Amino acid sequence: MSKLLIVESPSKAKTLKKYLGNDFEVLASYGHVRDLIPKNGAVDPANQFAMKYDVIERNAKHMDAIAKAAKGADSIYLATDPDREGEAISWHIAEILADKKLLKNKLIKRVEFNEITLSAVKHAIDHPRDIAMNLVNAQQARRALDYLVGFNLSPLLWKKIRRGLSAGRVQSPALRLIVERELEIEAFQSQEYWSIHLDALKHAHKFNAKLIQLNNEKVEQFTVINHDQQADIVGKLLLASAGKTTVSRVEKKQRSRSPAAPFTTSTLQQEAVRKLGFTTSRAMRIAQQLYEGIDVGSGTVGLITYMRTDSFSLATEAVMSIREYVKKNFEADYLPKSPIMYKTKAKNAQEAHEAIRPTDINRAPSKVRQYLNDEQFKLYEMIWKRSLACQMSPAKFDAVSVDLAVGSEANLFRASGQTLIFPGFIAVYMEGRDDEEEEDGESKLPHLETGEVLTVEKIYGDQHFTEPPPRYGEASLVKILEEYGIGRPSTYASIISTLQDREYVILDKKRFTPTDVGRVVSKFLSEHFTKYVDYDFTANLENALDSVAEGEREWIPLMDEFWQGFNSQVLSKADVDRPGNELIDEACPKCGKPLQKQLSRYGTFIGCTGYNDEPKCDYKRSLNGAAQAGSDPVTIGVDAHSGKEIYLMNGPYGPYLQIGVAVEGEKKKPKRVSIPKEISLANVNIEIANMLLSLPRDLGQHPETGKKIVANIGRFGPYVNHDGKFKSIPKSESVFNIDLAGAVTLLAAANTGPAPIADLGAHPSGEGRVEVYAGRYGPYVQHTKIRATLPRSMAPEELTLDEALGLLAEKSAKEEATGKAGGKKMASRKTPAVKSDAKKDVFKKPTAKKATTKKVASKKTATKKVATKK
Repeated sequence: MSKLLIVESPSKAKTLKKYLGNDFEVLASYGHVRDLIPKNGAVDPANQFAMKYDVIERNAKHMDAIAKAAKGADSIYLATDPDREGEAISWHIAEILADKKLLKNKLIKRVEFNEITLSAVKHAIDHPRDIAMNLVNAQQARRALDYLVGFNLSPLLWKKIRRGLSAGRVQSPALRLIVERELEIEAFQSQEYWSIHLDALKHAHKFNAKLIQLNNEKVEQFTVINHDQQADIVGKLLLASAGKTTVSRVEKKQRSRSPAAPFTTSTLQQEAVRKLGFTTSRAMRIAQQLYEGIDVGSGTVGLITYMRTDSFSLATEAVMSIREYVKKNFEADYLPKSPIMYKTKAKNAQEAHEAIRPTDINRAPSKVRQYLNDEQFKLYEMIWKRSLACQMSPAKFDAVSVDLAVGSEANLFRASGQTLIFPGFIAVYMEGRDDEEEEDGESKLPHLETGEVLTVEKIYGDQHFTEPPPRYGEASLVKILEEYGIGRPSTYASIISTLQDREYVILDKKRFTPTDVGRVVSKFLSEHFTKYVDYDFTANLENALDSVAEGEREWIPLMDEFWQGFNSQVLSKADVDRPGNELIDEACPKCGKPLQKQLSRYGTFIGCTGYNDEPKCDYKRSLNGAAQAGSDPVTIGVDAHSGKEIYLMNGPYGPYLQIGVAVEGEKKKPKRVSIPKEISLANVNIEIANMLLSLPRDLGQHPETGKKIVANIGRFGPYVNHDGKFKSIPKSESVFNIDLAGAVTLLAAANTGPAPIADLGAHPSGEGRVEVYAGRYGPYVQHTKIRATLPRSMAPEELTLDEALGLLAEKSAKEEATGKAGGKKMASRKTPAVKSDAKKDVFKKPTAKKATTKKVASKKTATKKVATKK
């Protein structure tokens, strides 16, 4: 009996094939196989939200292979990922196979496993089930909502603000969080305050205490607010102390700290950012590799359980296994008397899975180190330690608090300290913290008794200033998204990537700052679509979708309820004014008219309100006083050598600097230089302009040829040039600092051809390797002659082989569709029909077109036969 098992990832397929042997053919869908058609009308609210799907172009060949295998199979098992997305992919595959009439008299079942181990996989195959339509409907509803919001709000943003902008059901509230935090920071006014301290001595042991009570009144943060006040207080306390202080209270108690719960998707992402320096998307990619299977010498096995979950629970067998490991490898005190149970805190918990844990706790990190790369090892070690620690005893501390009286009991200083007396779980793992939160350190105080008199070494004041709330980093943004119930653990990484790809936020020093465009978009949505960027509304909608997944609610009434209000709101905003320019309290230095803040494609700038007047005033500058590129030249200073004005201008390849203006009839063109992307336009002032215009730099003569090497900036960025040969200067170097030796090294590399920056491994076909290169237009992945550019949100050092294969497949499909592959025109691919009448209308093709397709296909077959004869 022929059996077909369908998974999402080729890596997982490879692992499962080893488990299941020759009885099964295992194929990968490479993720989603169908999606809504990318145009208006893909979701029809008037027809019970009927959805029109099309096969995703890059995965069409994989779906064709699945259909071909299904034709000869007796049983089909859908083993896509065990979550809503995986359930929906299984449903789409089943729908396509049904439309092709390939399921007649065949068994088709859904199987799921939370870990890729031999026992888990065999158990899943032995206990198949039907596709859970509640989960499918919840996923379809979520996809339809995202589509309706995007396709209706984005055109409005294009019309009212700028072309190319977009809005999203979840990304817009996330953007609002970042923008509102930035507004808090800008509105923040720092306040001065002082704390008063005392250094006391007992024998040779010095310790510090802080003033908590002054003249019988509690000392608050702003009790002492300036230098003169603290100087007066310190002087009086020194006088009252006469060099001595008395111990008025000693309190001793034992404290304990319990271990953190095992990882969920959210907490894994947060810890990977804090402890390992990963991005959220990088953490998920590496976790996926560990889940799908690693060859550990004895065979390929999944090292961790499924990584998309918001459950803290662990299987009973796993808990017992962890406790047994603790018992064997630690002293008896480290094992609690009974298992520790964790309750899920997330208010919208929806995944019915375990927390993330090792599939076998006995597989210690040291045992698999040789089979993992550095990133895989770091993440696996962190997951293993956290899982082990969660079933260990609490850490115990001896805590001491001492009050010291100065002059009388009216003036009290307090010293606190603690000593770790039993490490417990801390021996294995300590949870990371955001924003350098205060950690109870191990600080020892000398043995003290009430009434004891100590020597005062000094009393002094420390000056402080209140600080604004910190900007969100990736870890803290994920944490707040989870607290508000915005999105789901599996979507946090994509939310962050989308905000960056849309250039609504930038990640600077690991902190998110909204761009000018991000601010304007967030303000527009908050003013005109307040309800739909409201945190509670977004969370409540997620709760409603959870109810659909749990079978407690129907999805079409939910969609209708949302659409009625949302559509009315969109229609009512068709005639709203564009976001207005904001007048500032400053006159134009050129014409005297008021200045205003304006938004351009390069961000917010200061411009003259007389721009549209006659005569026109073209004065512009950036918010910090630097020049601003625009359609008209902007003067930013005078060139010291020529005495001519330096202009910032905008050309077809981006902004550039120019000395003087072109004069009709003169052959010599004005000197100009492009502004590199790494130099912000807001920072372009006269100093930077002079530095850029000093280019090209003569670096000296090449030691072998004797010919000159120069460093310069062109339309594609900084480069060195020698004898007509050009080589880009890497980001680690600067066009202003590179020396002759560095340039010679770069040129030597250019002569040998580009070296890959990453080797992802052999191609599954066995033909060649898949490699990543740093190209002129950005990083790209290459196999044989096919090259695919990496999306902006995908860092080359984080790219996996599966992702690279997906990009290459997509590029190959595009080339086939446009007739570019191999220089030959390729046959068009027929899109499979779908089941409902609404969907069939979309994909129905004219008879003549079908006939043409068949003829081309037959020609391809004939070509293959001739090739075989050769």
